[in-house]
Amino acid sequence: MMIDLILTVCMLSQPETCKEQRLTFESRGSLNQCMMLAMPYVANWAGEHPLWHVKEWHCDWPEKRKDAI
Repeated sequence: MMIDLILTVCMLSQPETCKEQRLTFESRGSLNQCMMLAMPYVANWAGEHPLWHVKEWHCDWPEKRKDAI
């Protein structure tokens, strides 16, 4: 089963310009477990994208992504 780590990221030069980034991983149990393990992935993404600021993040199941379409 897979799980999404969903980042809300904003441009440093234009803080009002934000978008959603999804990182998909193999689930290790629950959404809470995902949140507890998320910080290294958030930090890695931020390090690879220096023009963006991670405003917030949360975890969700990929199936919900399909429901939203």
